[in-house]
Amino acid sequence: MLRFLMIAATALALAGCGGETGTRFYNTDLTGAAYGKSLSLTDHHGDRRELADFKGKVVTLFFGFTQCPDVCPSSLSTMSEVMRQLGADADRLQVLFVTVDPERDTRELLEAYVPAFDPRFLGLYGDLEETAEVAREFKVFYRKSGDVEGPNYTIDHSAGTYVFDPNGRLRLYIKHGEPVDNIVGDIRLLLDGK
Repeated sequence: MLRFLMIAATALALAGCGGETGTRFYNTDLTGAAYGKSLSLTDHHGDRRELADFKGKVVTLFFGFTQCPDVCPSSLSTMSEVMRQLGADADRLQVLFVTVDPERDTRELLEAYVPAFDPRFLGLYGDLEETAEVAREFKVFYRKSGDVEGPNYTIDHSAGTYVFDPNGRLRLYIKHGEPVDNIVGDIRLLLDGK
């Protein structure tokens, strides 16, 4: 119940943060938000990555963990279908998965997990401090739950996806469970410079 309340509170808070662009998106417009401006993490190839590395592409950013039983794989599956529906335009979209479980999600594990949904997807990780810093920058909630003293814990976390336009500006927040067609429509608008 607490997890649901935290996710609902986050979604409501984000709904009021968007700027007025004149473009009607299906998802929450965050244009002009004062957060979510930067990150610096290592990808599953071992390369250091920043948002600026993907300038010219629409970027989606989801926070999760590889042992997540439901939300994370369904979000990545949704983005895989988005890529399929975009066709040739999929090469202009970069999907990023940031782990909130740096203690268990090694580079090797991310390298096996994330590209299984689409070989173009990138998994990003940092140490405990870097993970906490990026989560703060994006107002992402996460915390261990269950058997927190042992290795079999789970993680409660925010379940939405951030979307950046080709200029690297934070533009949208996609709630978990949003229909693929709506996501594709919004990404096409951003690819068209809206």
